Amino acid sequence: MAGSPTARRRRLAIELKRLREESSLTCSQVGKELDWSSSKVSRMETGQGRVQPSDVDALCRLYATADDLRDLLKELAKESKTKGWWHAHGDAIPAWFSVYVGLEQAVSDLRTYQAEFIPGLLQTDEYAAELSRAWVDHTPDEIERMVDVRMRRQQLLTSENPPDLWAVVHHTALLHTIGSRQVMTRQLERMLEIQKLKNVTVQVLPFDAGAYPTTGSFTILGFPEQEDPDVVYREGLTDSVYLEEPKDVNLYTKAFDHLRALALSPQRSTLLITKLLEENSR
Repeated sequence: MAGSPTARRRRLAIELKRLREESSLTCSQVGKELDWSSSKVSRMETGQGRVQPSDVDALCRLYATADDLRDLLKELAKESKTKGWWHAHGDAIPAWFSVYVGLEQAVSDLRTYQAEFIPGLLQTDEYAAELSRAWVDHTPDEIERMVDVRMRRQQLLTSENPPDLWAVVHHTALLHTIGSRQVMTRQLERMLEIQKLKNVTVQVLPFDAGAYPTTGSFTILGFPEQEDPDVVYREGLTDSVYLEEPKDVNLYTKAFDHLRALALSPQRSTLLITKLLEENSR
């Protein structure tokens, strides 16, 4: 079972939609049978609304679901209402990003391409703080909480059963001075340190890589359960986009495979980062 409230809510939504479709019913028909609005049924199936165990009970009776599956779905509904550790940081995490953090806690693998900045899971606290100051007029307390969240997220990579992280970083991000030369020196050192982990692979996309199929940064989140399909995440200044349609996920998966084929090998990437670190430390 997926390992965070957000992931459990998503798993529940996927299962409820599957059961309805197998019953050959529309959202409107389900709503009419249970005296609900069709929008309530739709929200349940997209993970946008809270689902009570009693709601699951009613749906399972309508769909003639087996008792063991009904009990599992009711348990998912209960667990999806709990709060993750990141909720304690309040508005330091926007609602649209809170969803991402929740999903990230349940992944088995992450594939990310970053065009301008070092990936969040590889950042030092100094680098993360500089980025937080740049976006909006945050207070020192808000910046501290935002950095705390980022550092806490990084514990995922050294947990008992860590996900695999494969990061392709554009050369630009390594040359883009954030804060100061000293901040970048420590950031490059951090990258060399963390990529020693067996579950972390870092590649640099060089300037001479030629044309490649992307218009910006993105992350593909993969999950251990076959029932939980991959999700593509793209972040903006004020919101984010989550893509789950198979055709969209497939397109981004091919794009990522193309990017890592064009990028320097992990070994050559390490040599390049080491060279940049030496030049930056002079």
